[in-house]
Amino acid sequence: MNKLLIAIVLMTLLAACAGTPVAGDNDSLSNKWRIEVSEGAKSTGNMLFRVTHKDGPSFDVDVGITEGARENKVAATIRDAMRVQLPGDAFKIEKDDGEDVLVKARGDTTRFSIVLISNNVKSVRIRLDKE
Repeated sequence: MNKLLIAIVLMTLLAACAGTPVAGDNDSLSNKWRIEVSEGAKSTGNMLFRVTHKDGPSFDVDVGITEGARENKVAATIRDAMRVQLPGDAFKIEKDDGEDVLVKARGDTTRFSIVLISNNVKSVRIRLDKE
């Protein structure tokens, strides 16, 4: 294959994968999610989470992380961003065990999914688990 063909194939694959979640199970729904944070930030960057109701809208939550933030600080920053960017009457967001964030449905809120769309913060790993 020549270099141009390889470049076209790679660009096509990248375009097809754009927006594909990098963590979590896109088809899973729950009324409570745990976001587990591992490692501290070795760079400044952003994480983008998508929270999607079973029968409702999706919300994108952008979280800015500062270099040097330890995992507990990263978790607190995720919690605070979700509290500001998600409807308070639909979700309860709290920290648990220092480095985890719990996102729970409130009241009549339908089950929902959370996926991590992107993360360019070096060393920080995110794991999403249904509770």
